[in-house]
Amino acid sequence: MQAFSADHESQQSAAPDEHARLLRRAKHQATGLLLAVVAVFVLTHFLPRGLAVDCVRAVAEAAMVGALADWFAVSALFRRIPLPLLARHTDIIARNQARIGANLSAFVRDKFLDAPSLVTMIRRHDPADLLAQWLTAPDNADLLGRQAARLVRMLLDAVEDQPVEQLLVRALRSLVGQLDLSRSSAAALAALTREGRHQVLLDALLAQLGERVRSEGARTLVADTLAQWLRREHPLKQRVLPTEWLTDKGADAVTHAVDQLLKNLADDPQHELRGALDAALARLIERLDSDPDWRRRGDAMRDFLQSDERLAHYVHGLWRGLRRRLRADLRDEGSRLSASVTQMGQWLGQALAQDAALRVRLNVRLQLWAASFAPEVAQSVADHIRATIARWDAQEMSRLVELHIGRDLQVIRINGTVVGGLIGLLLFAVGNAGALWALASG
Repeated sequence: MQAFSADHESQQSAAPDEHARLLRRAKHQATGLLLAVVAVFVLTHFLPRGLAVDCVRAVAEAAMVGALADWFAVSALFRRIPLPLLARHTDIIARNQARIGANLSAFVRDKFLDAPSLVTMIRRHDPADLLAQWLTAPDNADLLGRQAARLVRMLLDAVEDQPVEQLLVRALRSLVGQLDLSRSSAAALAALTREGRHQVLLDALLAQLGERVRSEGARTLVADTLAQWLRREHPLKQRVLPTEWLTDKGADAVTHAVDQLLKNLADDPQHELRGALDAALARLIERLDSDPDWRRRGDAMRDFLQSDERLAHYVHGLWRGLRRRLRADLRDEGSRLSASVTQMGQWLGQALAQDAALRVRLNVRLQLWAASFAPEVAQSVADHIRATIARWDAQEMSRLVELHIGRDLQVIRINGTVVGGLIGLLLFAVGNAGALWALASG
């Protein structure tokens, strides 16, 4: 880990060093070109006057003007230049740090993180299809499983710290203390029973019970129960009556009656027992919501859950055992948690890959989320950018900006020198058009 940190730090420091080297090289090139045209300009003063020498001098002079003007423009961005009347217009980046931060944050917010841009990006890239392709690759699914296991290990390590654990316990108790168990239970039951939703659960339960009642194990259990009842309640009759025959027939009758009752319940949506269940649930919901006695019971249960030390000790023991088993599983490269996440990822990838309609719905949902949350997220990012730039040292920020874009700005100095020379040549040609025409005609 230390080796990784040292290597990472060396890479971090190597990047600014490389930028600084390239910036110095670009500055030397621009300054070298300026010195070259200065040397040419000075040299022309020692040569005999003539049209050609005057032309070279004009070109060199204009090139110097262009080079010096662009040197001033570029340098004024990053440092103070002590020139009369102009000094207050230099060191532009450091002087305008707050305005740069505000403008940059607004630009990112309005041009990159606005809702139309995000929705357009989602439509262009089809993230549901990209996710399906990524998840269906075995290596990626394995990676997802390993990363999930790593995340769980990190969370377990964090929660294992005693202050964090105590904080979570206090937060949980505070949350329980704010609950109204009676009304919350009423609301939960009302949601479960709304529009007959509980009848679906009842049908599933009836089907399971019917299978159990029709099984040989249930028949044997009823027969044994009847035999024990005869021996306990009617020992004398049990000795003279055909007990085995009676218990077998009794078991057949009981299981058949129960099975028939379950079938009638399952087949008849208007069965009286279903109505009785609905009525009982309605009464229970009403009492949970409005009965003071049930409210007191709910408050007593809440207080028990919040403050009982034996319950807290029991729950704490369960959590420690679960955490110990999880840690033991996660130490294994092929942990069950990792394998489960891998399988879930593969299943999700295959489901998305095989269902175009599902991908469309997911993309539409992502677009709706982007449109809904983009303003808040964009403003948060913009505030972060503005606050981060405001915290920077102004001169350090100016130096960093110069390191990253200064090399390109030195090209402006070179271009200014070249363009200035070309303009000088053009002006010389215009000013000496007659002489040049005579020279060309002669």
